[in-house]
Amino acid sequence: MNRKIIISIALLFVFVYGLLHKDSKREKLSINRSNDWAIALHGGAGEIPPDLDSNLRQSYEQALSSALDIGQEILASGGSAVDAVEQVVRFLEDEPLFNAGRGAVLNERGDFELDASIMDGRDLSCGAVVGIEHAKHPVSAARKVMEKSPHVMMAKYGGELLLDDEKEWAPSDYFFTMERYEQWQRVSEQGTVGLDHWEDGKLGTVGCVAKDSQGNLAAATSTGGLVNKAIGRVGDSAVIGAGTYADNATCAVSCTGKGEEFIRYTAASLVSHLMRYGGRSLEEAAEEVLTHRTGAHSGGMIGVDKDGALLLHYNTSGMFRAAADSSSYRFVGV
Repeated sequence: MNRKIIISIALLFVFVYGLLHKDSKREKLSINRSNDWAIALHGGAGEIPPDLDSNLRQSYEQALSSALDIGQEILASGGSAVDAVEQVVRFLEDEPLFNAGRGAVLNERGDFELDASIMDGRDLSCGAVVGIEHAKHPVSAARKVMEKSPHVMMAKYGGELLLDDEKEWAPSDYFFTMERYEQWQRVSEQGTVGLDHWEDGKLGTVGCVAKDSQGNLAAATSTGGLVNKAIGRVGDSAVIGAGTYADNATCAVSCTGKGEEFIRYTAASLVSHLMRYGGRSLEEAAEEVLTHRTGAHSGGMIGVDKDGALLLHYNTSGMFRAAADSSSYRFVGV
C-alpha cells in the first residue's frame, strides 16, 4: 500500500479515536501507590466555563480545601473512614455553593426534597434517605438509617424521625437561597426539568470517599437533585450501588451527574465488580463505566481503592474536586 495512504489512514484513526474519547477526563492522583489513609471529595461535575470568574473560583477552591481539611484531620489522627466521609459531606451540605443541604435546588412545586446515602466497606452496611425536607444534614440522617434501624432506605419523615438531636431539624426555608429560587423560576417558566447546569447557577451534588489507617473504606453522597424535578423523583445519590458504594475488598465510590444513567448501570457498584471479577484497576474500571456505559457528558466519580490509590474521573469539562493522602499529597481543583 502506498506510504502516503498508510499515513493518512493512521492519522484518521488517531483523529477518530480522539473524538470518541475526548469526553473522558481524569486526574490520576495516586495510582499504583499504597497509602496508610486517603480521601477524595467532589462538589459536582458539569460544563464549568474555562473563564470562570477568579473570585468565584477562589470561593469554590476555599470551600473544597476546608472540607478536605476536616477529613484529612480525622484520618490523620486515626479516625474512621465513616466518620471522615460523614463530616466532610456535612460541611458541604452547609455550604450554599453546592446543591446539597442549604443551597439545594427546588422541585416543580418550589419545595426541597433532599437525598443522601452512606456506606461502610467493612461489612457493606449502608443507609439512605430520600425526599426529606427538614434534616439540616441528610447524610447524618442516612447514617442513622444505617446504624439505628434494620433498613437500608427510608423516605420522607421516616428518615428524619431517627434524628434524636433537635438541632439537626430545620424549617424548609433553612435551605432557601435567592440564587436557587431564581434558577428554579427560569427553568420552571421554560417548562423543563434539568441538571444543575452552570448557566442556571451552581453545580452540584457532593460526595466523599475515604480509606482509614485500619484499612476500612467508606463513601457518602448528598444532593438536592434536579432543578424543577417532579415531586418524588429520586436520583442516584440515595441509591446504594448507583451513586454510592464501598467494599473493603475493592474500593469506595461516589458519583455525580445524570442520576438516571448512573442508576441504569449501577455505576458505583459496577466499578467495584469490574475490579473484583474483571481484574481491573480502579482507574480502568472507572474508565469503562464513564466512557462506555453512562456515556458522554454524563458526569463524574471519585474513588479510593483498598490500597489507598485515589481517582477523580469525569467526562464533562470540569468537576469540583479535592484529594489528599498520607504521603502528604494534596490537590484541590475545578
